[in-house]
Amino acid sequence: MPDRGQHHALSRGRERATLVVLAAVQFTHILDFMIMMPLGAQLMVVFNISPAQFTHLVAAYGLAAAVAGFAGGFVLDRFDRKRSLVILYAGFGLATLACALAPTHGALLVARLAAGAFGGLAGSMVSAMVGDIIPPSRRGRAMGVVMTAFPVASVLGVPLGLVLAGKYGWHAPFFLLAACAAAILALAALALPPIRTAVHGHQPFQQMGRILSHRVHVRAFAVGAVLVMAGGVLIPFIAPSYVANVGLDETVQLPITYVVGGIATVLSTPLVGWLSDHMDRLRLLAIMSAGAVGVVLVITRLGHTSVAVASLMMALFMVTMSGRFSPAMTMITNAVEARYRGGFMSVNAALQQAASAGASLLAGLFISRTPDGRLAGLPSLGYASIGFFVLTVLFAAELRAAAPHVATPGGSTPPPPDPNQAAA
Repeated sequence: MPDRGQHHALSRGRERATLVVLAAVQFTHILDFMIMMPLGAQLMVVFNISPAQFTHLVAAYGLAAAVAGFAGGFVLDRFDRKRSLVILYAGFGLATLACALAPTHGALLVARLAAGAFGGLAGSMVSAMVGDIIPPSRRGRAMGVVMTAFPVASVLGVPLGLVLAGKYGWHAPFFLLAACAAAILALAALALPPIRTAVHGHQPFQQMGRILSHRVHVRAFAVGAVLVMAGGVLIPFIAPSYVANVGLDETVQLPITYVVGGIATVLSTPLVGWLSDHMDRLRLLAIMSAGAVGVVLVITRLGHTSVAVASLMMALFMVTMSGRFSPAMTMITNAVEARYRGGFMSVNAALQQAASAGASLLAGLFISRTPDGRLAGLPSLGYASIGFFVLTVLFAAELRAAAPHVATPGGSTPPPPDPNQAAA
């Protein structure tokens, strides 16, 4: 039986190569979700579907990822991590290719469900492998490297989808993504280390019971859920508000703000990761959350302004929002010992997908459109987002109180508690 907190030591070169591959896997997983957003107009015409039916195509990915993530919690610790990731990522690539070849709305919906299921499980394996190969003293920086996939995918997803779909049709983004997945799959098969993480004598229901019942795990799940809800309630309405309330042109000026924000986030995310290895992670999370509160109070009240000011606010918004993830996700990853990590991260990913969907539904209750076309209710939605910031810090404080090692910087990390002990 592995030691609690075990990691599989690699050379620095192999470690860096592994993190690059894991970031690439995460990048394509996020890009596959983001690339759907600009395809709505074409798909509604090509398949003669309503806007509501298009939202089903968008929601199918997250729904399938959530369901598959929970199911994966029963079995993923039974297999070595590399084998699981390669198989799941191959399924993701094939499902993305099926999206490109889908002849009907129904076929595309099924393909999106498959892509979400395989992609969501592959994403949870990425987080688990970071915990497998990186010691706790450097895990924050490693999470920062992998987390750069999110801002890069967010910046590239919408404009890439618009350009490719405009020139070559809606199939093109999926063909390109499937080709990228094939190349990354070959790289993953060669570069990922063949570490042995399979739990011998694995009992699925007993394993899941221990994952779900331990008080430390429960607190970590709570942190993960409110972490994504804080941004999930607000992010869908930032771009529409920049057009309707701030007065930006959506073809040129709006993409500029996203590019500026993405560049700022790519630069800041590794720095925040480094900080989370050199200071108390709860304190860093609180600092980044406080910064996010100030940005949200301004950006939800932003009126007509210049592209420069709008870009600055977008950069601050993306930096502070994404900056919360490195310390929080490092704390969550540290909350579980190696033998439970695959199933734990799969369940956590499922809960985060469900929380994201719930945040989108909640956001719709706050926003309405005025007769002049502006979006009303953004300040109230900002207060809801701030409430989730506060909850994230409070739940993280509860997690640190139950397991102080999760927030400890440097190399003084004690082993996690045994999930066979106290129940929630």
